[in-house]
Amino acid sequence: MLRRLRIDPFLVLLLACVGIAVLVPPRGAATGIVDVATTVAIGLLFFLYGARLSTGQVLGGLRHWRLHTTVLVATFVVFPLLGLAAGLLPAWLLPAPLAAGVLFLCCLPSTVQSSIAFTSLAGGNVPAAVVAASVSNVLGVVLTPLLATLLLSTSGGFSASTLADIGLRLLAPFVAGQLARPLVGEWVQRHRRALHVVDRGSILLVVYSAFGAGVVAGTWGELTPAAIAGLVVVDAVLLAVVLTVTALGARLLRFDEADRTTILFCGSKKSLASGLPMAGVLFAGHTVALVVLPVMLFHQFQLMVCATIAGRLARRRAARASEPATAS
Repeated sequence: MLRRLRIDPFLVLLLACVGIAVLVPPRGAATGIVDVATTVAIGLLFFLYGARLSTGQVLGGLRHWRLHTTVLVATFVVFPLLGLAAGLLPAWLLPAPLAAGVLFLCCLPSTVQSSIAFTSLAGGNVPAAVVAASVSNVLGVVLTPLLATLLLSTSGGFSASTLADIGLRLLAPFVAGQLARPLVGEWVQRHRRALHVVDRGSILLVVYSAFGAGVVAGTWGELTPAAIAGLVVVDAVLLAVVLTVTALGARLLRFDEADRTTILFCGSKKSLASGLPMAGVLFAGHTVALVVLPVMLFHQFQLMVCATIAGRLARRRAARASEPATAS
């Protein structure tokens, strides 16, 4: 039923985790335990990211530099500019914490799995999609925290301590994973499905910690029905604008159809898997809940809309392929 409704099953788990956080938020000594567990889980998550990504594959695929540059510009230039524009909306429509969440969303790297899956379904350039999504995530480990820190007022501001925290909790585990790849890379690939539980579990832990802290601090009292409705509209418009820009931009730059499809899906996505752990590092405990809300909402929008677009492109491609046979 979830597939028919195009609802991501993981989003259901996220919402269930939010419900548990609302009913049983961490308090007292439990808060410290959850914080330590979250820090360890985020470090392990980025270590696995580093161990999985083949640096040679990424560097080798950079030969198609025009396509990758286009995706990176959409991801780390066009998106942040749109996020800054959203921040100009009145506070009654988009309160400051939600505006910060939208801008943080716009600083995130592209997704990997769904970008490749939709590109494949629509008949795009799959090898280019693999490299484009991988490059986006490799650069995102550095660019996302830097962009977020520069454009937002995060928990520590743009200071040496904030950068050190980012380096210690995000970049160091990622680099360690890259360095350990010759030793553990094959093992990680063999147990990819089992380690997927670690990925999802760490994200769920971040969500529980963030939303639980928000409940204890009374953060949810800041939201009004108008603000929630405004966030829905902003996320929907943001996705529509980026899909339009990537589609028209790829056509104006005279990419072929397969590359245009790759740019469309890789350039319009934002990674929930990277975004939630990064938010847990960059923002203060009770504000994380409101900051990650736009990310979670956008994640569902992009899956539903891009699945529909990919399906239409696949049917159009199948119809064109059958025309010669029909004519004969």
